Amino acid sequence: MTSPKYKVTWKTFILPLIGLAAFFIYLYLFNVDILEIIAKMQNIRIDFYVMAAIASLLDVLFFTVAWHFLLRFLAVRISLFRESLFVWVGIFVDTLIPAESVSGEITKIYLVDREQNGTAGKATASIVAQRLIGMSINIVTLIVGAILLLTENLLYGMMLGLVVFLIVVTFVFLVLILLLCRKEKWTLRIVDSVTKFAEWISRGRWKLTKLREEAMEATRAFHVAIKDYGHAPGTVLLASLFSAASWGFSLVILYLTFLSLGYSQISWSAILVTSAIFIAIKSIPLGIPFEIGFPEVALTTLFGIFGVPWNVSATATILMRLLTLWVRFFIGFGAQQWLGIKTITAGSNEHTSPTEKV
Repeated sequence: MTSPKYKVTWKTFILPLIGLAAFFIYLYLFNVDILEIIAKMQNIRIDFYVMAAIASLLDVLFFTVAWHFLLRFLAVRISLFRESLFVWVGIFVDTLIPAESVSGEITKIYLVDREQNGTAGKATASIVAQRLIGMSINIVTLIVGAILLLTENLLYGMMLGLVVFLIVVTFVFLVLILLLCRKEKWTLRIVDSVTKFAEWISRGRWKLTKLREEAMEATRAFHVAIKDYGHAPGTVLLASLFSAASWGFSLVILYLTFLSLGYSQISWSAILVTSAIFIAIKSIPLGIPFEIGFPEVALTTLFGIFGVPWNVSATATILMRLLTLWVRFFIGFGAQQWLGIKTITAGSNEHTSPTEKV
């Protein structure tokens, strides 16, 4: 089985360019001086921006380490280096096919199962566990940030309503996922219904009996793994600590980006709430490759609401997205290509006779 390949062509960039144009139209409508943005970008403190870039890489690294401990507990033995490649490929796929991070997570499950056949259920359990940890951290972030902003009289009206709404919605989804983790019969019925529906819409052309059996087996393995996590608080705590560290570095990226612009008046409470809201907005499956336009508008607007000058807010948004979108995209693309090359090499070696090897 070969690594999934995603070909990037000029057509891939059409929607991102439209989104980028929409972002600049937004800046024009709010009378943001684009020339001033360019001037600010030319005069940034390189030392702070390099530190922000390092924080961006550490964010992904600590996220990977958290996943590593969750996988290792389930006896899925994959090196941390290869797991990091899987994470980078997941980021790459998520950028091209944004669907609430599901596309990247499915890719990671596929890569783990390809590495160790029959581990799809365990890989799914590790990713769901990490998703639950991330959602819990996001809820806590929103609550703590909201309390701090309320004490500073910076949270009221529509923004207060938005924060409360996101807390409630995230909590509801957290509870629903936990219910599915506990109710094995529910998930088995869902898997069975989905495969039967696929057969029905294909009018019998797709014979999914084997796929259904494999999915059922993976679902049962998933529930066994989730129950195992329930009896391993130490592993969950360790993964939570590394996930929290990853989250902390994501906040540091924002703060250092503002410092690189010489703007130190941004409050940590504003960073907490903005980051949490931004994560929630990014989870909306718009289906736009690179998610260009909407996230930039959201970040710029949120920082503007919390008192940051619009020119500074827009410039910080662009600089931050360069690190957390474009740099990560190209690293992910490199990881995907590297895995593909390694697969081809391994395949050629397998088909080489002993005489040819000599």
